[in-house]
Amino acid sequence: MAGAGGGNSDVQWCFSQVKGAIDDDVAEADIISTVEFNHSGELLATGDKGGRVVIFQQEPESKNQPLCRGEYNVYSTFQSHEPEFDYLKSLEIEEKINKIRWLSQKNAAQFLLSTNDKTIKLWKISERDKRPEGYNLKEEDGRYRDPNTVTALRVPVFRPMDLMVEASPRRVFANAHTYHINSISVNSDCETYLSADDLRINLWHLEITDRSFNIVDIKPANMEELTEVITAAEFHPNQCNTFVYSSSKGTIRLCDMRASALCDKHAKLFEEPEDPNNRSFFSEIISSISDVKFSHSGRYMMTRDYLSVKIWDLNMETRPVETYQVHEYLRSKLCSLYENDCIFDKFECCWNGNDSVVMTGSYNNFFRMFDRGYRQDVTLEASRENSKPRSVLKPRKISTGGKRKKDEISVDSLDFNKKILHTAWHPLDNIIAVATTNNLYIFQEKLN
Repeated sequence: MAGAGGGNSDVQWCFSQVKGAIDDDVAEADIISTVEFNHSGELLATGDKGGRVVIFQQEPESKNQPLCRGEYNVYSTFQSHEPEFDYLKSLEIEEKINKIRWLSQKNAAQFLLSTNDKTIKLWKISERDKRPEGYNLKEEDGRYRDPNTVTALRVPVFRPMDLMVEASPRRVFANAHTYHINSISVNSDCETYLSADDLRINLWHLEITDRSFNIVDIKPANMEELTEVITAAEFHPNQCNTFVYSSSKGTIRLCDMRASALCDKHAKLFEEPEDPNNRSFFSEIISSISDVKFSHSGRYMMTRDYLSVKIWDLNMETRPVETYQVHEYLRSKLCSLYENDCIFDKFECCWNGNDSVVMTGSYNNFFRMFDRGYRQDVTLEASRENSKPRSVLKPRKISTGGKRKKDEISVDSLDFNKKILHTAWHPLDNIIAVATTNNLYIFQEKLN
């Protein structure tokens, strides 16, 4: 199998682009912290630890090369968040962008939500290619004229100008979270969204910034009794009353907002019984769920824990319908991964456009794809070494001991500083975006 994607086991992935500096010494601010396609896939947004949002736009397909999909080029860059200081708690608030979520497009402008640990902002991205000229009370450079010098009235006109992309903050949603925000999710009603931190989930209206409704609160009266935290939360893609949240104990709770204002009692609890044979000191840490994503159809949801990806049918709570091992060969390395803190890495996961393939990241700049229909999987690598345009990605194999074959990589030689935590899949095409430390790789299906 050359690759996975689009429900076809014959998909071959080839290199398209890489964004970011080549330098070995990476500035902390340049580390990519989130990646997200918009609903059409025309725009691709990244956020970084420096609080910046960079938006790439897909160029139209060229007539000379009809089979060659358009490349993504920088469309807009803006500073979304600045570092702040909480004087009451004597805490620095990082500018790092934790999540970006696009809103459905309703007019010529695009809107997105971006959040750091404490504050969510709604940004409007709009284009201007005309400017007004011929004011009566203003000069062309903006200075006001003396009204006494105006002897005749002019009708202002719009003149063409170079295209300018403006990013302007429309709303700032602040002061609602005591703990660090880990998730935001826009509701299918296109009017509300949720934000989740370690212990609470709030429901916001996109037009109202001064109040939100607390819909989940798992904070115990005595913090010494705290046993789990919320790790991720997401709205159902087409049922506006339904959302899920995952926990550090490996459980997923599905809640129905029609039942009560405070969703303390879940409608469904998804939990897989632990295999006693795999019980170890690290069991609780590696069972913590780092990401949860509904399928586009809304029938399934996918969760990612440290070693695996699980697909759950919303109609069956007792166990997942599919389990895919991402890097089972690391189970014997958990002790050293605990010592270097890698065991706490939070890997994200994503679905392809028709829910037939799932993708998630691993170490050594490897990423994994699992074809659900063909029950096949592949390991690919995001590397500058195979970054020739249209070069096909070769599947990588990991040797887990014994005699190593020619093309295999030994588990002991994996670089745990190189990791792919954030991935995104174009909603309509076989185009994927994969974030290594400070580089964004774009791969696409090889078209014959």
